[in-house]
Order: sequence, then C-alpha cells, then structure tokens
Amino acid sequence: MLVAFSVAPSGTAGEDGSVADAVAAAVRVVRESGLPHETNAMFTNLEGEWDEVMGVVKRAVEAVAETSPRVSLVLKADIRPGFTGQLTAKVERIDQALAD
Repeated sequence: MLVAFSVAPSGTAGEDGSVADAVAAAVRVVRESGLPHETNAMFTNLEGEWDEVMGVVKRAVEAVAETSPRVSLVLKADIRPGFTGQLTAKVERIDQALAD
C-alpha cells in the first residue's frame, strides 16, 4: 500500500508559526523505519504492508504528540495488494505518458 500523510501539532507552533521541529521528529520516525518513503513540502509518502505502514504512521503521530497535546493527521491511502515499488512506478508511468 501507499500512504500519503501529514502530521503536525495543533495550536502549539512557535512565534513564527513554524512546526518544523515537531514535523522533523515525525519524519525521523519514517526514515528510521526502513520502508520506501519520500517527503515533500506537504506530505510524506510511505510504501509497505498495511500493518507496517500504519505502525510507522502511529509512531510518527506519537512523536509529534510529545510536543503537543493535540495532533492533526491527514492520511490518504492507495491499497493495491500484490503491487510493490509503486512509490516510483506511478510517477514513471506518468512521465512515460507525457513523453509519448
């Protein structure tokens, strides 16, 4: 499965509105998971089996919860059993279609 998720503290940003330190703690959890992933300006994308992906998301939420009693989570999942490598394959298919 592929999951795109965003996790951040609610209402506890610094004076400049930044939540970078809390988000960095969540991204650290993802990177240490060993699962295929990528982080962009809005989401972190993660690929793996249901239980392992959801376990990483839970630990990322817990990491943010260490800085805030309230956490916001946005999650979108593409559940397609039997497919792996879709984190890059989906983009490659679009690039190929654009090249045609």
